[in-house]
Amino acid sequence: MSDCIFCKIIKGEIPSRKVYEDEHVYAFHDIRPIAKVHFMIVPKKHVDSLAHCGKDDAQMLSHIMLLAPKLAAEHGLEQGFKTGINTGRGGGQEVFHLHVHVFGNPL
Repeated sequence: MSDCIFCKIIKGEIPSRKVYEDEHVYAFHDIRPIAKVHFMIVPKKHVDSLAHCGKDDAQMLSHIMLLAPKLAAEHGLEQGFKTGINTGRGGGQEVFHLHVHVFGNPL
């Protein structure tokens, strides 16, 4: 999607503070953090929201959810963290590219 800000971040067209990248996902720090640690994990494949995922997206969703605790621990959140997925306008989604927020305050 050519006008998607997250697609542009993934392509390197817009700078970000990268946390992690592999062939399936890109993770970066939120520009409006709500905690000392706040980053997002975004699939490289453009999917508008969780509501737009289907059976073909199961592996990608699993990868994101298994990656979240690993990256959280690397950022000092070994004692716990929160995740959030805003879905649709009614769910508070502002950027319509699926993303999982990982946030918390390290001890």
